[in-house]
Amino acid sequence: MTASDKSVVVNEIHKSFGAVKALRGVSFDVGRGEVVALLGPNGAGKTTMVDILSTLTRPDRGEASIAGFDVTRDPASVRRSIMLTGQQVALDDVLTGRENLMLFGRLQGLGKAVARSRAEGLLAEFDLVHAADRRVGTYSGGMRRRIDIACGLVVRPEVVFLDEPTTGLDPRSRQTIWDLVSGFKKLGIATLLTTQYLEEADALSDRIIVIDHGTVVAEGTADQLKERTGGSYCEIVPRDLKDLPAIITALGPLVPEHNRTALEESADRIAVPAPDGPSTLVEALSLLNAANIELTDIALRRPSLDEVFLALTDDSDVSPPDVAATDEDDGDGALAGAGVGKHRLNGSEPQLERM
Repeated sequence: MTASDKSVVVNEIHKSFGAVKALRGVSFDVGRGEVVALLGPNGAGKTTMVDILSTLTRPDRGEASIAGFDVTRDPASVRRSIMLTGQQVALDDVLTGRENLMLFGRLQGLGKAVARSRAEGLLAEFDLVHAADRRVGTYSGGMRRRIDIACGLVVRPEVVFLDEPTTGLDPRSRQTIWDLVSGFKKLGIATLLTTQYLEEADALSDRIIVIDHGTVVAEGTADQLKERTGGSYCEIVPRDLKDLPAIITALGPLVPEHNRTALEESADRIAVPAPDGPSTLVEALSLLNAANIELTDIALRRPSLDEVFLALTDDSDVSPPDVAATDEDDGDGALAGAGVGKHRLNGSEPQLERM
Protein backbone atom coordinates (compact mmCIF):
# COMPACT_ATOMS: atom_id res chain seq x y z
CA MET A 1 0.00 0.00 0.00
CA THR A 2 1.50 3.33 -1.10
CA ALA A 3 1.33 6.49 1.00
CA SER A 4 -1.34 7.93 -1.30
CA ASP A 5 -3.57 4.91 -0.63
CA LYS A 6 -3.51 5.47 3.14
CA SER A 7 -6.38 7.53 4.51
CA VAL A 8 -5.25 7.18 8.14
CA VAL A 9 -1.63 7.04 9.27
CA VAL A 10 -0.72 6.71 12.95
CA ASN A 11 2.94 6.74 13.98
CA GLU A 12 4.17 6.20 17.55
CA ILE A 13 1.32 8.01 19.30
CA HIS A 14 1.68 8.51 23.05
CA LYS A 15 -0.93 9.98 25.39
CA SER A 16 -1.03 10.25 29.16
CA PHE A 17 -3.55 11.72 31.56
CA GLY A 18 -1.60 12.45 34.70
CA ALA A 19 -0.07 9.17 35.82
CA VAL A 20 -2.30 7.16 33.48
CA LYS A 21 -0.55 6.14 30.24
CA ALA A 22 -3.49 5.70 27.88
CA LEU A 23 -1.44 5.13 24.70
CA ARG A 24 2.16 3.93 24.47
CA GLY A 25 3.62 4.19 20.99
CA VAL A 26 0.63 3.09 18.91
CA SER A 27 1.19 2.80 15.13
CA PHE A 28 -1.11 1.60 12.34
CA ASP A 29 -2.73 2.74 9.09
CA VAL A 30 -6.06 2.42 7.31
CA GLY A 31 -6.21 2.26 3.53
CA ARG A 32 -8.73 3.94 1.27
CA GLY A 33 -11.93 1.85 1.25
CA GLU A 34 -10.60 -0.40 4.01
CA VAL A 35 -12.46 -1.34 7.20
CA VAL A 36 -10.18 -1.75 10.21
CA ALA A 37 -11.53 -2.89 13.58
CA LEU A 38 -9.85 -1.61 16.73
CA LEU A 39 -10.40 -4.15 19.51
CA GLY A 40 -9.37 -4.20 23.12
CA PRO A 41 -10.71 -4.60 26.66
CA ASN A 42 -12.22 -1.69 28.53
CA GLY A 43 -9.45 0.79 29.30
CA ALA A 44 -7.18 -0.40 26.49
CA GLY A 45 -7.00 3.05 24.86
CA LYS A 46 -9.43 2.65 21.95
CA THR A 47 -11.58 5.71 22.63
CA THR A 48 -8.52 7.84 23.38
CA MET A 49 -7.08 6.85 19.99
CA VAL A 50 -10.30 7.82 18.20
CA ASP A 51 -10.42 11.13 20.11
CA ILE A 52 -6.89 11.96 18.94
CA LEU A 53 -7.64 11.11 15.32
CA SER A 54 -10.79 13.25 15.38
CA THR A 55 -8.87 16.18 16.98
CA LEU A 56 -10.83 15.99 20.24
CA THR A 57 -7.58 15.31 22.11
CA ARG A 58 -3.96 16.20 21.32
CA PRO A 59 -1.29 13.47 21.50
CA ASP A 60 1.70 14.00 23.77
CA ARG A 61 4.10 12.55 21.20
CA GLY A 62 3.97 10.97 17.77
CA GLU A 63 2.24 11.89 14.53
CA ALA A 64 -1.09 11.09 12.91
CA SER A 65 -2.70 12.20 9.67
CA ILE A 66 -6.15 11.93 8.13
CA ALA A 67 -6.46 12.17 4.33
CA GLY A 68 -2.97 13.69 4.34
CA PHE A 69 -3.75 16.35 6.98
CA ASP A 70 -1.83 16.34 10.26
CA VAL A 71 -4.17 16.10 13.26
CA THR A 72 -2.23 18.66 15.29
CA ARG A 73 -0.96 21.05 12.60
CA ASP A 74 -4.11 21.17 10.46
CA PRO A 75 -7.06 20.12 12.64
CA ALA A 76 -9.60 22.14 10.64
CA SER A 77 -8.84 20.17 7.45
CA VAL A 78 -9.01 16.93 9.42
CA ARG A 79 -12.48 17.84 10.70
CA ARG A 80 -13.68 18.53 7.19
CA SER A 81 -12.46 15.09 6.13
CA ILE A 82 -14.05 12.88 8.78
CA MET A 83 -17.27 11.60 10.21
CA LEU A 84 -17.32 10.54 13.85
CA THR A 85 -20.21 8.64 15.33
CA GLY A 86 -19.64 8.18 19.05
CA GLN A 87 -21.23 5.90 21.58
CA GLN A 88 -23.83 8.56 22.34
CA VAL A 89 -26.12 9.82 19.58
CA ALA A 90 -25.45 13.53 18.87
CA LEU A 91 -28.81 14.85 17.69
CA ASP A 92 -31.31 17.56 18.57
CA ASP A 93 -34.32 15.63 19.91
CA VAL A 94 -36.65 18.60 19.39
CA LEU A 95 -35.95 18.78 15.64
CA THR A 96 -37.34 16.33 13.11
CA GLY A 97 -35.14 13.92 11.19
CA ARG A 98 -35.28 16.16 8.12
CA GLU A 99 -34.43 19.27 10.17
CA ASN A 100 -31.44 17.56 11.80
CA LEU A 101 -30.08 16.61 8.40
CA MET A 102 -30.56 20.10 7.02
CA LEU A 103 -28.95 21.61 10.11
CA PHE A 104 -25.82 19.53 9.63
CA GLY A 105 -25.74 20.40 5.94
CA ARG A 106 -25.95 24.11 6.68
CA LEU A 107 -23.24 23.78 9.34
CA GLN A 108 -21.06 22.19 6.67
CA GLY A 109 -21.54 25.25 4.48
CA LEU A 110 -24.07 23.83 2.03
CA GLY A 111 -26.60 26.16 0.47
CA LYS A 112 -30.21 25.85 1.57
CA ALA A 113 -31.42 24.06 -1.58
CA VAL A 114 -28.43 21.70 -1.65
CA ALA A 115 -28.86 20.85 2.04
CA ARG A 116 -32.55 20.10 1.50
CA SER A 117 -31.81 17.90 -1.52
CA ARG A 118 -29.10 16.03 0.35
CA ALA A 119 -31.43 15.50 3.31
CA GLU A 120 -34.11 14.01 1.07
CA GLY A 121 -31.61 11.63 -0.50
CA LEU A 122 -30.28 10.44 2.87
CA LEU A 123 -33.77 9.94 4.29
CA ALA A 124 -34.50 7.60 1.40
CA GLU A 125 -31.13 5.85 1.61
CA PHE A 126 -31.50 5.20 5.35
CA ASP A 127 -35.17 4.14 5.09
CA LEU A 128 -36.40 7.07 7.19
CA VAL A 129 -38.77 8.82 4.77
CA HIS A 130 -41.76 7.67 6.81
CA ALA A 131 -40.32 9.35 9.93
CA ALA A 132 -38.79 12.42 8.27
CA ASP A 133 -41.16 14.90 9.92
CA ARG A 134 -41.27 13.29 13.34
CA ARG A 135 -39.18 14.68 16.18
CA VAL A 136 -36.03 12.61 16.65
CA GLY A 137 -36.86 12.27 20.34
CA THR A 138 -39.67 9.89 19.33
CA TYR A 139 -37.38 7.62 17.26
CA SER A 140 -36.45 4.08 18.31
CA GLY A 141 -32.82 3.28 19.15
CA GLY A 142 -32.12 1.87 15.70
CA MET A 143 -33.74 4.83 13.94
CA ARG A 144 -31.76 7.28 16.08
CA ARG A 145 -28.52 5.54 15.19
CA ARG A 146 -29.37 5.59 11.48
CA ILE A 147 -30.23 9.31 11.42
CA ASP A 148 -27.10 9.94 13.52
CA ILE A 149 -24.89 8.31 10.89
CA ALA A 150 -26.83 9.96 8.06
CA CYS A 151 -26.11 13.40 9.55
CA GLY A 152 -22.41 12.66 9.28
CA LEU A 153 -22.77 11.80 5.60
CA VAL A 154 -24.45 15.03 4.46
CA VAL A 155 -21.05 15.90 3.00
CA ARG A 156 -19.13 12.79 1.97
CA PRO A 157 -16.16 12.17 4.31
CA GLU A 158 -12.80 10.63 3.49
CA VAL A 159 -12.69 8.72 6.77
CA VAL A 160 -15.41 7.39 9.08
CA PHE A 161 -14.88 6.66 12.77
CA LEU A 162 -17.52 4.41 14.29
CA ASP A 163 -17.14 4.08 18.06
CA GLU A 164 -19.35 1.20 19.28
CA PRO A 165 -21.99 1.96 16.61
CA THR A 166 -24.30 -0.98 17.34
CA THR A 167 -24.24 -1.07 21.13
CA GLY A 168 -27.75 -1.57 22.45
CA LEU A 169 -29.34 -2.12 19.03
CA ASP A 170 -31.63 -5.01 18.12
CA PRO A 171 -30.37 -7.58 15.54
CA ARG A 172 -32.25 -5.99 12.63
CA SER A 173 -30.84 -2.52 13.38
CA ARG A 174 -27.37 -3.98 13.78
CA GLN A 175 -27.63 -5.59 10.35
CA THR A 176 -28.64 -2.22 8.89
CA ILE A 177 -25.47 -0.64 10.31
CA TRP A 178 -23.42 -3.54 8.94
CA ASP A 179 -24.88 -2.89 5.50
CA LEU A 180 -23.93 0.78 5.78
CA VAL A 181 -20.32 -0.11 6.60
CA SER A 182 -20.21 -2.37 3.55
CA GLY A 183 -21.47 0.59 1.54
CA PHE A 184 -18.59 2.74 2.81
CA LYS A 185 -16.14 0.21 1.33
CA LYS A 186 -17.76 0.47 -2.09
CA LEU A 187 -17.48 4.27 -1.96
CA GLY A 188 -13.77 4.11 -1.10
CA ILE A 189 -14.31 5.56 2.38
CA ALA A 190 -11.85 4.37 5.03
CA THR A 191 -13.54 3.13 8.21
CA LEU A 192 -12.07 2.68 11.69
CA LEU A 193 -14.46 0.66 13.83
CA THR A 194 -14.33 0.06 17.56
CA THR A 195 -16.75 -2.56 18.80
CA GLN A 196 -17.43 -4.86 21.73
CA TYR A 197 -19.04 -7.43 19.43
CA LEU A 198 -16.26 -9.64 18.15
CA GLU A 199 -18.44 -11.31 15.52
CA GLU A 200 -19.04 -7.80 14.18
CA ALA A 201 -15.31 -7.25 13.73
CA ASP A 202 -15.00 -10.71 12.17
CA ALA A 203 -17.79 -10.03 9.67
CA LEU A 204 -16.97 -6.44 8.69
CA SER A 205 -13.26 -5.79 8.93
CA ASP A 206 -10.48 -6.30 6.43
CA ARG A 207 -7.97 -6.13 9.27
CA ILE A 208 -8.15 -6.21 13.05
CA ILE A 209 -5.87 -4.31 15.43
CA VAL A 210 -5.84 -5.54 19.02
CA ILE A 211 -4.81 -2.93 21.56
CA ASP A 212 -4.19 -3.67 25.24
CA HIS A 213 -2.77 -1.46 27.98
CA GLY A 214 -2.19 1.27 25.40
CA THR A 215 -0.10 -0.79 22.98
CA VAL A 216 -0.81 -2.76 19.81
CA VAL A 217 -0.44 -6.44 20.73
CA ALA A 218 -1.57 -7.96 17.42
CA GLU A 219 -2.60 -6.95 13.90
CA GLY A 220 -3.85 -8.91 10.92
CA THR A 221 -6.89 -10.40 9.27
CA ALA A 222 -9.32 -12.40 11.39
CA ASP A 223 -7.92 -15.62 9.87
CA GLN A 224 -4.33 -14.60 10.61
CA LEU A 225 -5.15 -13.83 14.24
CA LYS A 226 -6.97 -17.13 14.62
CA GLU A 227 -3.91 -18.96 13.30
CA ARG A 228 -1.80 -17.28 15.99
CA THR A 229 -3.79 -19.06 18.70
CA GLY A 230 -3.06 -22.52 17.35
CA GLY A 231 -5.13 -23.02 14.25
CA SER A 232 -7.73 -25.74 13.80
CA TYR A 233 -8.52 -28.37 16.44
CA CYS A 234 -10.74 -31.43 16.88
CA GLU A 235 -13.32 -31.10 19.62
CA ILE A 236 -14.39 -34.49 20.97
CA VAL A 237 -17.38 -35.04 23.26
CA PRO A 238 -17.84 -38.61 24.62
CA ARG A 239 -21.26 -40.10 25.30
CA ASP A 240 -20.00 -41.13 28.74
CA LEU A 241 -17.77 -38.57 30.47
CA LYS A 242 -15.95 -41.39 32.24
CA ASP A 243 -14.41 -42.21 28.85
CA LEU A 244 -12.30 -39.03 28.74
CA PRO A 245 -9.16 -40.78 30.10
CA ALA A 246 -9.74 -43.62 27.62
CA ILE A 247 -9.95 -41.08 24.78
CA ILE A 248 -6.57 -39.66 25.76
CA THR A 249 -5.08 -43.14 25.81
CA ALA A 250 -6.63 -44.11 22.48
CA LEU A 251 -5.47 -40.98 20.70
CA GLY A 252 -1.95 -41.33 22.06
CA PRO A 253 0.48 -38.80 20.51
CA LEU A 254 -2.36 -36.80 18.97
CA VAL A 255 -2.99 -35.37 22.44
CA PRO A 256 -0.15 -33.02 23.53
CA GLU A 257 1.03 -33.20 27.12
CA HIS A 258 -0.39 -29.77 27.99
CA ASN A 259 -3.85 -30.93 26.86
CA ARG A 260 -3.58 -33.89 29.22
CA THR A 261 -2.47 -31.91 32.25
CA ALA A 262 -5.02 -29.14 31.63
CA LEU A 263 -7.96 -31.58 31.62
CA GLU A 264 -10.14 -30.81 34.62
CA GLU A 265 -12.37 -33.26 36.47
CA SER A 266 -15.41 -31.22 35.40
CA ALA A 267 -14.46 -31.32 31.70
CA ASP A 268 -17.02 -32.71 29.27
CA ARG A 269 -14.86 -32.65 26.12
CA ILE A 270 -11.27 -32.60 24.93
CA ALA A 271 -9.57 -30.53 22.24
CA VAL A 272 -6.90 -32.06 20.03
CA PRO A 273 -4.71 -29.92 17.73
CA ALA A 274 -5.49 -30.60 14.07
CA PRO A 275 -2.49 -29.35 12.08
CA ASP A 276 -3.58 -31.48 9.11
CA GLY A 277 -7.21 -30.39 9.34
CA PRO A 278 -9.66 -33.06 8.09
CA SER A 279 -6.93 -35.72 8.02
CA THR A 280 -6.43 -35.35 11.78
CA LEU A 281 -10.19 -35.62 12.30
CA VAL A 282 -10.36 -38.85 10.26
CA GLU A 283 -7.39 -40.32 12.15
CA ALA A 284 -8.91 -39.45 15.54
CA LEU A 285 -12.27 -40.94 14.58
CA SER A 286 -10.60 -44.15 13.38
CA LEU A 287 -8.64 -44.55 16.63
CA LEU A 288 -11.73 -43.94 18.77
CA ASN A 289 -13.79 -46.43 16.75
CA ALA A 290 -11.06 -49.02 17.23
CA ALA A 291 -11.22 -48.40 20.99
CA ASN A 292 -15.04 -48.79 20.95
CA ILE A 293 -15.57 -45.34 22.49
CA GLU A 294 -18.97 -43.86 21.72
CA LEU A 295 -19.18 -40.15 21.02
CA THR A 296 -21.86 -37.50 21.26
CA ASP A 297 -19.95 -35.22 18.89
CA ILE A 298 -16.66 -34.84 17.09
CA ALA A 299 -15.97 -31.81 14.94
CA LEU A 300 -13.18 -29.85 13.34
CA ARG A 301 -13.21 -26.31 14.68
CA ARG A 302 -11.22 -23.10 14.40
CA PRO A 303 -10.66 -20.67 17.26
CA SER A 304 -13.38 -18.05 17.50
CA LEU A 305 -12.42 -14.40 17.58
CA ASP A 306 -13.55 -14.44 21.22
CA GLU A 307 -10.87 -17.05 21.98
CA VAL A 308 -8.29 -15.04 20.03
CA PHE A 309 -9.20 -11.91 21.95
CA LEU A 310 -8.86 -13.63 25.33
CA ALA A 311 -5.54 -15.17 24.31
CA LEU A 312 -4.06 -11.88 23.11
CA THR A 313 -5.20 -9.56 25.89
CA ASP A 314 -3.75 -9.73 29.37
CA ASP A 315 -6.35 -9.46 32.12
CA SER A 316 -3.96 -10.21 34.95
CA ASP A 317 -3.95 -6.63 36.10
CA VAL A 318 -6.51 -3.89 35.92
CA SER A 319 -6.16 -1.44 33.05
CA PRO A 320 -6.81 2.27 33.53
CA PRO A 321 -10.09 3.45 32.08
CA ASP A 322 -10.26 5.06 28.67
CA VAL A 323 -10.04 8.78 29.28
CA ALA A 324 -11.92 11.11 26.98
CA ALA A 325 -10.89 14.66 26.14
CA THR A 326 -10.32 16.73 29.26
CA ASP A 327 -10.08 20.37 30.16
CA GLU A 328 -6.36 20.11 29.45
CA ASP A 329 -7.12 20.21 25.72
CA ASP A 330 -6.35 23.50 24.08
CA GLY A 331 -8.53 25.33 21.59
CA ASP A 332 -8.02 22.88 18.73
CA GLY A 333 -9.16 19.97 20.87
CA ALA A 334 -12.03 21.64 22.66
CA LEU A 335 -14.97 21.25 20.33
CA ALA A 336 -17.81 21.26 22.82
CA GLY A 337 -20.39 23.80 21.81
CA ALA A 338 -19.12 23.96 18.24
CA GLY A 339 -22.60 23.13 17.05
CA VAL A 340 -21.73 19.89 15.31
CA GLY A 341 -21.52 17.52 18.25
CA LYS A 342 -19.50 14.40 17.48
CA HIS A 343 -20.13 14.28 13.73
CA ARG A 344 -18.15 15.82 10.90
CA LEU A 345 -16.17 18.60 12.50
CA ASN A 346 -15.94 21.58 10.19
CA GLY A 347 -13.26 24.14 10.85
CA SER A 348 -15.32 26.92 9.28
CA GLU A 349 -18.18 28.83 10.86
CA PRO A 350 -20.86 29.24 8.16
CA GLN A 351 -23.58 31.82 8.56
CA LEU A 352 -26.92 30.04 8.90
CA GLU A 353 -30.09 31.22 7.28
CA ARG A 354 -33.45 30.02 8.43
CA MET A 355 -33.97 26.44 7.26
